[in-house]
Amino acid sequence: MSFKVAIIGRPNVGKSTLFNRLVGRKLALVDDTPGVTRDRRVHAAKLYDLHFDVIDTAGFEDAGASTLPGRMRAQTEIAIREADLIFFTVDAKSGLLPDDRTFAEIVRKSGKPVVLVANKAEAKGAQGGMLEAWELGLGEPVPVSAEHGQGMPDLRDAVIAALGEARAFGEDEDDDEEIASSEVLIGEDIADPDADEVPAYDDTKPMRIAVVGRPNAGKSTLINALIGEERLLTGPEAGITRDSISVDWDWRGRRIKLFDTAGMRRKARIHEKLEVMSVQDGLRAIRFAEIVIIVLDATIPFEKQDLQIADLIIREGRAPVIAFNKWDLIDNPQELLAELREKTERLLPQARGMQAVTVSAETGRGLDKLMEAVIRTHKVWNSRVSTGRLNRWLEGILAHHPPPAVAGRRLKIKYVTQAKTRPPGFVVQCSRPDAMPQSYVRYLTNSLREAFDMPGVPIRMALRTSDNPFAGRARKR
Repeated sequence: MSFKVAIIGRPNVGKSTLFNRLVGRKLALVDDTPGVTRDRRVHAAKLYDLHFDVIDTAGFEDAGASTLPGRMRAQTEIAIREADLIFFTVDAKSGLLPDDRTFAEIVRKSGKPVVLVANKAEAKGAQGGMLEAWELGLGEPVPVSAEHGQGMPDLRDAVIAALGEARAFGEDEDDDEEIASSEVLIGEDIADPDADEVPAYDDTKPMRIAVVGRPNAGKSTLINALIGEERLLTGPEAGITRDSISVDWDWRGRRIKLFDTAGMRRKARIHEKLEVMSVQDGLRAIRFAEIVIIVLDATIPFEKQDLQIADLIIREGRAPVIAFNKWDLIDNPQELLAELREKTERLLPQARGMQAVTVSAETGRGLDKLMEAVIRTHKVWNSRVSTGRLNRWLEGILAHHPPPAVAGRRLKIKYVTQAKTRPPGFVVQCSRPDAMPQSYVRYLTNSLREAFDMPGVPIRMALRTSDNPFAGRARKR
């Protein structure tokens, strides 16, 4: 059985850098600014032959419970309770500060095994900080450099000494599937043109759902409401979330991976390097998600940034679902709902029929309807139509509305087949792809969407022509 390690310490001692070193990839945002990490993040990690889960935490600060640092501290205290082992991290370069001593006492009182990690030990003058660390009474400090990977063998030995060999070398659990798995991007193989049947919808794999929106739209509050616990840091301040945090969840027997993301503002308003990194992390979550829930503030919906976020999701080929949040603050719900649905169809024609649900993350209203809309959209995003059905549909389209003549020559469409899913992609064999008007391609896309009940997801339509086997061959004389 695997064990769980929480990395604890005051701000700016290198906890997230150590976290990234242990998990083997740069998942947590790292910057010189103190207090970058705010939510706790859990991930599978490896230290040579040791396999365990590691928790990255916010910097431990002495603050009131109602303040943002106080709420961050509460999340860190939850991580201490969940952990089997604590990496109490100090900065060997700067030496001990009063907060180090205060929080060392809290960790000691938890009764959990502790490894004292003296990070930044490669720096000049770090030896003095190493000697100071003995004063904490947490045992011998282990000198490491998380940034450069130094001291990892000593850290491994310290873990075994703290837990004992039997606990440290427990039976490994299967690693969770990662958001960076390349299979998400690959899609499906080209369909067999003669296939009459389509594969069944697979609901056994965890569904990846990214939750995105402008700052203060209620993304983290929505995720907490869905999973039924205060897993993510929330509050009235805009821009609390910085990293894309994943949360494992089970809804009606269906495994879900939820990804909370930083609020996305217009590029012109982003000035700080840290916010740029946060937005890039959110964009990465979108690209590797399957479903993207766009959280809109129902009191101020469909601002320009909302539409740009939705357009990005559709261009990336992800399946969008809109959640109109803060519905409990609306005075005229029926009138506003009709208006929002009309705006959704008019402003987002790229994915006609997009699912849009009214919710209140504060009261829990509409959450089941939101997830039902997510499941419906996911099924459409994964749907496949047999080539036989597609070409029977095409015959009717060509009989009713054939493609126009261009430069006096009629365009000919031979057949259509589905090449991929996730999102549905179709290949149309025709005589002159370059000459086909985009208006007719849109007509085909919209007709196909309606005929095969594919609302609310991007549909890719590629035009191809058959190669002329005699092209380029010299004429015989």
